Amino acid sequence: MKVIEKEEEKKIKIDKWTQSICPICQKLIPMHVYEENNVVYLEKTCSEHGKFEDIYWGDAELYKYWQKWDQAKYMGTGIQNPRTDTINGCPFDCGICPMHRSHTVLSIIDVTNRCNMACPVCFAYAGAIGYVYEPNYEQIVEMLKNLRSTKPWAPNAIQFSGGEPTLRNDLPKIIKEAKRLGFTHVEVNSNGIRLAEDIEYFKSIREAGMSTLYLQFDGLNPEIYKKLRGRTDLIPIKQKVIENARKIGLDSIVLVVTLAKGVNDNELGNIINYAIQNKDVVRCVNIQPISFVGRATKEKIKEMRITTPDVLKLIEEQTNGAITRWDFRPVDWPVPISLAMEQVKNRLYPRFTMNPHCGAATFILVENGKIIPITRIVDVDNFAETFWQIYYTAIEGGKTKAKLQLLKLLPLVKEEHVRKLFKDVLTKGSYKALGSLIRNMIMIGCMHFMDYNNFDVARVQRCVIHYALPNGSIIPFCTLNSLHRSRIEKEYSMTIDEWYKLHPNAKINDYV
Repeated sequence: MKVIEKEEEKKIKIDKWTQSICPICQKLIPMHVYEENNVVYLEKTCSEHGKFEDIYWGDAELYKYWQKWDQAKYMGTGIQNPRTDTINGCPFDCGICPMHRSHTVLSIIDVTNRCNMACPVCFAYAGAIGYVYEPNYEQIVEMLKNLRSTKPWAPNAIQFSGGEPTLRNDLPKIIKEAKRLGFTHVEVNSNGIRLAEDIEYFKSIREAGMSTLYLQFDGLNPEIYKKLRGRTDLIPIKQKVIENARKIGLDSIVLVVTLAKGVNDNELGNIINYAIQNKDVVRCVNIQPISFVGRATKEKIKEMRITTPDVLKLIEEQTNGAITRWDFRPVDWPVPISLAMEQVKNRLYPRFTMNPHCGAATFILVENGKIIPITRIVDVDNFAETFWQIYYTAIEGGKTKAKLQLLKLLPLVKEEHVRKLFKDVLTKGSYKALGSLIRNMIMIGCMHFMDYNNFDVARVQRCVIHYALPNGSIIPFCTLNSLHRSRIEKEYSMTIDEWYKLHPNAKINDYV
């Protein structure tokens, strides 16, 4: 029966309409999403600037499989205290407005746009755009307070980004205040240069409360860095960061891969192996396909665009099938876990209610040098279905019965050591118990952020990764970068000359 259903599913062609924006004028326009030769394309036409085409998803079969998680029960209900009104409609009223369907899971604050590198793929650092955006300490504290005032769920995860955040000497103070305000998980996004050179500074941000280092890591070939970062000496720097992390007791590093076709798309297997070799400190490999900008033909975009299923296939090929595309699940897979645990533990948990096509993830264990995806030792789909049953039992008035149903989950975990870790998470429901589980595995993830060309309003309305800004707004990641960043940052920026007047003895890329 399942085989028949799968064959019937293949015959149904993807053909739907959504809304997008014109890549030139940013006007809201209809977008057609359709299947052709097992690829999902998009097509949109602006009355003023003409037709635009792009690849929406590189594999129609995987798209249809992901649709299982694109249901109403996986969607959020927004927040109780929006920061802006609905006036012009999504995506122009960001702040967050009442139209947004999800609450913040990971919040981001750019603490500076200054940087000690000048990457060819980046156009947002101060040297390229001609102004300095660097909120002062008081402004950052207000942004943190604004995030924590969100109802009903106040985000407990914050990432300090940039620019290069470690150019700020007061970053330890900022991290300490974030912890005081209730952020249990604090990430720092960094190229690693200062952390390699100055272990005392690295130690200071760790001791202030940094949970995870989000380390730029594009591969293990110097030519990759020459093309993406404009220099070839970065691999020893990345290695030094890993070594320094061990020395200061940090065991949570995410290797963040900016993926570009023809540059490092043949490097994913090597990066995963590197993570395995350093699994005492590396917790995750997070792959972010580079955004495609500019107007081009359908054929040119097909040649350059990398989408989530393309990444999964590359991983399958480059690990010789040790990790397959079918070992991954969409980023909203954990929703039933959050909902059920809320009922059983009588407390709120973050709900990953983003659109399933925003990304994918899996976990791997390594035993005797062999990669074992989580799907080989946990029946993940029955696991999620059991959580749905627990949730429905609880909301129908059977909370005691729901708690007993948690025991049904343990037989779905085949490996004894992992079963014990899962049991701790289920019985304690704590951040610490979850951390113990995660530290026994490596996560492999892919987040494909949208740009002007493939922007989908239906997707962005469910975004759970949000920036906080000095004007009090909280804006979804893809919307900020496509529509709002330049306008808001300029309002709170200074010219480079003005910055130099305030720092007469420093250079724009100095630690200040």
